[in-house]
Amino acid sequence: MSRSIDQEAPVEAQAGTEEIVVKRGRFAWLRDVFRMSGEKSEPRVGLVILGFSALFLAITGRLVYLGVAPNEQVGLRRATSNAISAARPDIVDRNGEVMATDIRTVSVFAEPRRILDKDEATELLTAVLPDLDAKDLRDKLGTKKGFVWVKREITPRQQAEVHRLGIPGIGFVPENKRVYPNGTAAAHVLGFANIDNVGIAGIEKYIDSQGLQDLNGAGLATEASDLKPVKLSIDLRVQHLLRDELSKGLERFKAIAAAGAIMDVNTGEVIALVSLPDFDPGNPVDALEKDRINRMNVGVYEMGSTFKALTIAMALDSGKANINSSYSTAGGMMRFGRQVIKEYHGTGRTLTVPEVFLHSSNMGSIKMALAVGVEGHKAFLKKMMQLDRMTTELPESAAPIVPQRWGEINTATIAFGHGLAVAPLQALSAVAALVNGGYLMKPTFLKRSEEEARQVATRVIKPETSEAMRFIMRLNGEKGSARKADVAGYFVGGKTGTAEKVINGRYAKNKNFTTFTAIAPSDKPKYLFLAIYDEPKGYAESGGYSTAAWNAGVTTGRVIERAGPILGLNPRFDPPPSPFPLMARLGAWGSR
Repeated sequence: MSRSIDQEAPVEAQAGTEEIVVKRGRFAWLRDVFRMSGEKSEPRVGLVILGFSALFLAITGRLVYLGVAPNEQVGLRRATSNAISAARPDIVDRNGEVMATDIRTVSVFAEPRRILDKDEATELLTAVLPDLDAKDLRDKLGTKKGFVWVKREITPRQQAEVHRLGIPGIGFVPENKRVYPNGTAAAHVLGFANIDNVGIAGIEKYIDSQGLQDLNGAGLATEASDLKPVKLSIDLRVQHLLRDELSKGLERFKAIAAAGAIMDVNTGEVIALVSLPDFDPGNPVDALEKDRINRMNVGVYEMGSTFKALTIAMALDSGKANINSSYSTAGGMMRFGRQVIKEYHGTGRTLTVPEVFLHSSNMGSIKMALAVGVEGHKAFLKKMMQLDRMTTELPESAAPIVPQRWGEINTATIAFGHGLAVAPLQALSAVAALVNGGYLMKPTFLKRSEEEARQVATRVIKPETSEAMRFIMRLNGEKGSARKADVAGYFVGGKTGTAEKVINGRYAKNKNFTTFTAIAPSDKPKYLFLAIYDEPKGYAESGGYSTAAWNAGVTTGRVIERAGPILGLNPRFDPPPSPFPLMARLGAWGSR
């Protein structure tokens, strides 16, 4: 028995060996993959390459799909990003009072592809947003676009009502909305921003020109708090009272328009600027109407007798006249060929330089200008920035209307404020140079110090000439046509200007453009005031006259009275002991 058993054992062992060999053959490929020998590495490398290639193709395909396929979420994210990025810096007045700022609001958008019933959606949305145009909305929802606006800048209540509708494909985008908390105050200075928060006019447009849109595009200015506030030279308190007085005057004198400004003569800062009629920057639907232009910057006018201050300063500074020079006005008229120029209030006698100013003598002004000469006259006015477009931070400005051919007759008429039309603000800057010691500087709407202003200023007349101009302006405040603005305690000086308007190429006798320029205090001026009326009418107290003293002069006096304490002008009820020492030494007419 034992032998037979021994003979069968090798057979069983052989069968087991064969089974093991078969199993090993089945997993030989997997063993080869992980075998580290060089000749067996090719299958392993191929498998890895195949896996990475498949992953790369999957990622590439997805990116291509996202790039070319209409994707509502991508469109939504893009629109949301654009809306949020359009932030603007606050605009504040010189004392830090907010004049323009951003608030967060929301807008309603639609994804037309996700809206199943366009008609029902239109009906529901117009029910809660009744100012929507149903046809226009239905057309928008009927497109195959991935994103369309339904309504911009809705209220929180409207947002809640739209949300309750539960319409698939309707959502909300957060946005920045520009608001102007003071209504119409400083409208022409601020300008306004459109619904996309892009500056369209005024300081708002200036801000964009300084690189704001580039910051927005780079995503570096998504909140107003990211940006430094823009500090204006405007004093909001004075701005309000100037507008108030001009509004009252517009009604009282039945003028078609009014304007005014207050400037710091030592810095060139515009403290207040008004042009009426104006608009609300927060709802500028009528801002582009032609009667709502900024008359201080964009309008150009013949400034009338206020220009005589420039003529006298030119004659004194050139040495062609001195404070004691005199001019005959006998006959009351001058002839240039067929042109006859008359005195408005002729005296028929010889006048000194201060008297020429006091009596607003056309003849005296003409003789001073002709003594300087045509070329000298042109050169002086160019130096005083009256023959070229004046630029400020406000992008809106107008070029002066200058005679194409400038001869003696042009010098004669321009000498007393006719024949050259300029923007009132540039005339104001010239007068500021006449009284601040002789420094001409461009007006600015941004706050700056006197030291900063002097760095960009140009001396245009001698200090002695400046004292003479302050002296004769004060005389006119005491004894002449500027008495309407001579507020007690403020030592006011000034000059009226009445020019007949040019209608269809001819001067209209019954339509005036009136101006009044005043300084305070005259011995050491700090502020320059200007008021303008377009076509004012006479009234009972004026005896029917519509000349500047009776309207622009009256308004300027009231502005000085109200603005003086706010601006830090302390009333002095005793005159300064020696306000014009040089004039006293020279024995100028009126100095005793």
